[in-house]
Amino acid sequence: MFDIGFSEMMVIGVVALIVLGPEKLPRVARTVGALLGRMQRYVTDVKADINREIDLSDLKKVQTEVKDAAQSFESTMRDMNTTIQGQVSDLNSSLNQNLSPESLAKAESDIAAQTTQLAAVAPELPPVDSSSFSQDFPPPVAEAVASTGRNQDWR
Repeated sequence: MFDIGFSEMMVIGVVALIVLGPEKLPRVARTVGALLGRMQRYVTDVKADINREIDLSDLKKVQTEVKDAAQSFESTMRDMNTTIQGQVSDLNSSLNQNLSPESLAKAESDIAAQTTQLAAVAPELPPVDSSSFSQDFPPPVAEAVASTGRNQDWR
């Protein structure tokens, strides 16, 4: 705190002993020590208050940053929610249009027409016998094919 060496302290002590005398010197030393202690505690308290204020201002900055981030996230989620709800409603409306009885009847007739066209174009395939698989495949595969019980038509 003060730049006082040991020799300077000795000079101050001798002068105080001569000026105050041996009877008052212990009382004065106690009083000076108590005042120096109070001063040190006061300085320590002021430093702690300043550090608390600095920490508080830092925490307030962090708090505002977190609030801003939360509001940004909330607005983003709100926008995404409205977008998704719009897409869901579009899908629902298109599904409702596609699942109407008229569209289902038309789809069934289209499928039937395509089936008859394919049947007319495609040649008739011969039925497959599972016994022929035993010659082409190893025994486990042939047994698996034979165990299915589908010895009729494999179309």
